[in-house]
Amino acid sequence: MAGKKFSILVTSNSFGEAGLKIVSKYAEIVRVRGPLSEEELLEKVKDVDAVIASHDRFSRKVIEEAGKLKVIGRHGIGYSEIDIDAATERGIFVTYTPVPEEFDSVAEFTVGLMLALLKKIPLADRTLKKGVWERTPFISSLLKGKTVGIIGLGNIGGRVAKIVARGFKAKVIAYDPYVLEETAKKWRAKLVDFTTLLKNSDIISIHCPLTEETRGLIGPKEIELMKPGVIVINTARGPVFPEDVLYKALKEGKIAGAALDVYEKEPPDLEKPLYKLDNVIVTPHIAAYTKEGLRKMDVTVARDVIKVLMGRMPKYLVNKAVLSRR
Repeated sequence: MAGKKFSILVTSNSFGEAGLKIVSKYAEIVRVRGPLSEEELLEKVKDVDAVIASHDRFSRKVIEEAGKLKVIGRHGIGYSEIDIDAATERGIFVTYTPVPEEFDSVAEFTVGLMLALLKKIPLADRTLKKGVWERTPFISSLLKGKTVGIIGLGNIGGRVAKIVARGFKAKVIAYDPYVLEETAKKWRAKLVDFTTLLKNSDIISIHCPLTEETRGLIGPKEIELMKPGVIVINTARGPVFPEDVLYKALKEGKIAGAALDVYEKEPPDLEKPLYKLDNVIVTPHIAAYTKEGLRKMDVTVARDVIKVLMGRMPKYLVNKAVLSRR
């Protein structure tokens, strides 16, 4: 490593060879299994120039004590764990990886979860593997003709809408106050208000970012508005739909099934009764984990981190206001 000018901390466990090949030409790599807590980061970021980050907790305190830090490269789409204002004030660039391959990965996974719930595939698999040959408990439902409600019609939600509308001839309605009618039309979705979506959807799929506006977006009052027997998929962020609210609705039968790839706390406490229900599918935040998506993310975050370290403009900059600080 002699002669290498920079030091990069890598906490993303899925950051692979394609990205390492790029950054290792310029920097010494310090690899630690993430995501790291605030306390762990305080120790690790003191002497590094960059971080290729997982879902690490970059609080204001961490950022203010990271004396050499020039860039946080988020290996993924979401960056709610990073205090963007604090980073901007310190002149620290924050980048992310909004690449089409990642959007496609999450969209396909979401539709897979829809089908798994409707067709009761995981439960049928578990039952047969226990040596029980039963068929009538697994009478399923069609996706064709269902009304699918998309909360958040961005690059992922839009792709989900297009897949189910074109491939399964489902009716798609969407709630997103930041999307124009012409964009919704492109995704084959009809924009509606939040109440209308809750009242009319057979399937609700969550794709909004986690903000103060969306935290706890679905609570008891929203559950009351839903159709009896609705199913819910969340591949966005766990706190959008609090787990205690979801559990109560499942136990009472208001919601017929749920599929979760994200949680209020990660990793989740698997002893919670929610995760033991037969009509709940749980996966370990892997919706974006395809070979194609991860490789593109690797290369994208690596190139942007090196660009910042070399004094150049990154392609996917979150906090554009930082440019006035540097």
